[in-house]
Parts: sequence; structure tokens; C-alpha cells
Amino acid sequence: MGRYCAECQQWLSNSNFSSNQWRKGEGGSRCRDCVSAYDNNHFVGGGSFTYQQPAPTLSYHTYQCGECYRNFNSQNELNMHMQVHRPRSVACPICGDRRFRTGANAVQHVESGSCSGCQGHDNARRQIYNFARQQQSMQGFMTGTPLLTNGGNNYGVPDYPYQCPECYKSFRHLSQLMQHQDQKHNNTNMRLGY
Repeated sequence: MGRYCAECQQWLSNSNFSSNQWRKGEGGSRCRDCVSAYDNNHFVGGGSFTYQQPAPTLSYHTYQCGECYRNFNSQNELNMHMQVHRPRSVACPICGDRRFRTGANAVQHVESGSCSGCQGHDNARRQIYNFARQQQSMQGFMTGTPLLTNGGNNYGVPDYPYQCPECYKSFRHLSQLMQHQDQKHNNTNMRLGY
């Protein structure tokens, strides 16, 4: 079993490809020699790599990760992938567990009800809403939406209490707004004051 290397165009057996390169499929895999040559040519002193978008080697435009060299079909796919390279340095504002890559992930942990300090989905949603409402930095992200009283119990929280001030999209959960800000408006520094 083998395939052509996307870079050197040689027919090689599967043992000449790393498992990560092999999973990319026919036309996207680079052999160990080509990957090694790329690593050696793009290394910069001080232990960091250059973050260059290489010229496409396939018939369509690809975007390559500068850290693990995976190829993606769009800039959006590459941006989504880059999240896996972020350090897990953000702590949960309730339980203090430091294992999250973004503030949105920490808030999502609380909103899910799985945080040991604020158990229960509805309780967690109410606590986050009350906390966010009291933060001066969050005032531009809160909607003036009145509570819906159609017989359901929403525990004092509007159905869509958060709103993006740039595009006016509304969100049910604060973590959704934070992810939206990060991915659509490149605002990775949305702070909640914790």
C-alpha cells in the first residue's frame, strides 16, 4: 500500500509517511523526508517556527498550520484549528480549575452545570447572567430584552440576554457570545472581570 508524496511526487510505501500525514489522504500527504526538509528550512533561532502560508501544492488553495503543518481548505478552518495550539491557562471563575484554552471554554464549563462550584444548568445560567450584568465591561453586551412570561420558568434570565455590539446577533449563553467575538470579530480579549 502506498501513495504519491504531494511535494516530491514520488510513489512511496505507507511506512514513509507519518500517521498524521497518511490521514490527510491522497494528494495531501507529504513523506517524512519532505516534512523534515520543510522543518529544517523554516526553523528560526530561539525555538520558534515561522508562520508562513506556503504556496499551494495542490490544484486548489490550501492553508497550512505553522505549528503542526496540517493543511486546510479555508482560512476559517485554519483559524478554528489554531485553537488546539492555545495553552490551557484559563481558570474557571467558580471552581478555579485551570484547564481551559479560552474564557469562553471556562464559561461554557460553568453553563453546562458540570462545575463543582455551581451545579445545575439553570442555577449556573442564572449565576453567570447576574455576574455579567454587574460587570461594567459587559454593559455593551447585554440586551434590554424583557423576560418572556409564556408560562415557562426562566429563573429571572431573558431567553437571549447577550448581544454582539458589532453585528447585533443575540445569544442565549455567554459562552456563545464569547466564541462569536473570538471567531467572527477576532476579539480574544473579552474580559469578565474575574
